[in-house]
Amino acid sequence: MAETKEETLKEFTAEEVFKHTSQEDCWLVIGNESNGGPKVYDVTKYLDDHPGGAEVMLDVAGQNADEFFEDIGHSKEARDELKKHLIGTFKLDEATIAKMRADAEKKAAQGSQNSMMMVAVVALIAIYVAYTQMA
Repeated sequence: MAETKEETLKEFTAEEVFKHTSQEDCWLVIGNESNGGPKVYDVTKYLDDHPGGAEVMLDVAGQNADEFFEDIGHSKEARDELKKHLIGTFKLDEATIAKMRADAEKKAAQGSQNSMMMVAVVALIAIYVAYTQMA
């Protein structure tokens, strides 16, 4: 049985990936449980060709850029281009999983704080409008 490309890919740790953050050496981690897991991409040679500019990729270089990549809503063509730069898989050790979980919890807490703030602002506006209508 023939090996697929993914079966022969090198596995990179967070420590290894986080070293590649420059225009001359730019790696990204993209992928999650719903699409086959996190993969490592060397996008160095693609920086100048990226339609959004090199800076947007350099902002997330050396880190997990999956959420950023998915939030943009990249086309099938962009996903096909990304596959050309695949160099390995991202090793999810206990420390990395704990960090990702903490980051997700922090983001969720910020989101709920923002929601509470929005409710408070709306309530204050409603009170103000009601008060000015009575006067």
